Amino acid sequence: MSRGHSHSLANFDRAFIIGILLNSGFVAIEAVFGFFAHSLALLADAGHNFGDVLGLVMAWTASYLVRRAPTRRHTYGFRASSILAALGNAIILLVVTGALSWEAIRRLIHPEPVMGTTMIWVAAVGVVINSVTALMFMSGRKRDLNLQGAFMHMAADAAVTFGVVVAGIAIYFTQWLWLDPLISLLIGVVIAVGTWGLLRESLNLSLAAVPTGIDSAAVENYLSKLPGVAKVHDLHIWAMSTTEIALTAHLVKPDGKIDDPLLARIQDQLHDRFGIGHMTIQLECGGPDSLCAQESAHVV
Repeated sequence: MSRGHSHSLANFDRAFIIGILLNSGFVAIEAVFGFFAHSLALLADAGHNFGDVLGLVMAWTASYLVRRAPTRRHTYGFRASSILAALGNAIILLVVTGALSWEAIRRLIHPEPVMGTTMIWVAAVGVVINSVTALMFMSGRKRDLNLQGAFMHMAADAAVTFGVVVAGIAIYFTQWLWLDPLISLLIGVVIAVGTWGLLRESLNLSLAAVPTGIDSAAVENYLSKLPGVAKVHDLHIWAMSTTEIALTAHLVKPDGKIDDPLLARIQDQLHDRFGIGHMTIQLECGGPDSLCAQESAHVV
């Protein structure tokens, strides 16, 4: 997690604006030309791009909400909105993919004439637009699931749209009309495969699962070996947003002393070693008369 999280997200506001405007314009152009060229591949790609525009809007909205200050009702602020945006992004893509794949199967059974030249030039423009948009999110993809989703979709769009170019060239020279719906189905497979990881991780984060890349056993082992600590229980690690990780734990410290330097050390090392930026530690004496109701591993 980066301590400069809000500033980092603010740096991508321009990328979101440019990406949304470029891709919105291209979706309209691609849909119109796809309709008149009778190209399901172009229409499929337009639908895919429209899903990505919605995803970019949600991701940008979430990046703004993440920076809003906490309130008395929303004590963590709106950080979790970035997780919901990533989840919504994945769901939209899968729904659009299912609808377009169904139409592609129908076109395989009943092929329709396609204007290969139109497919080639329109899709070529899409390759450029999607590649430029993807490059704008490249630097943030490794530290934010939200930005990773934006980058992944734009990069996949560039590759998929290039496939439409290839299909257009093949149709122009061979007149094999079945290539158009076949490419549409292949686009659907690429989207589904690329979206699965995003869906799984965002769903896990929305259920407060330990984020990918965090070894909870290693964290527990670190805490249990701190000076004066005899035992660790009620350990929870979850994502507050797509970039911020939180931890709560009870540390049994038989000497019963509140150790502020130790707590400061824990905070720094949890951040530096595990990327955990928000911690809440409860110190307990662990005596026979002070049993903790949360000590059992089956109690939340």
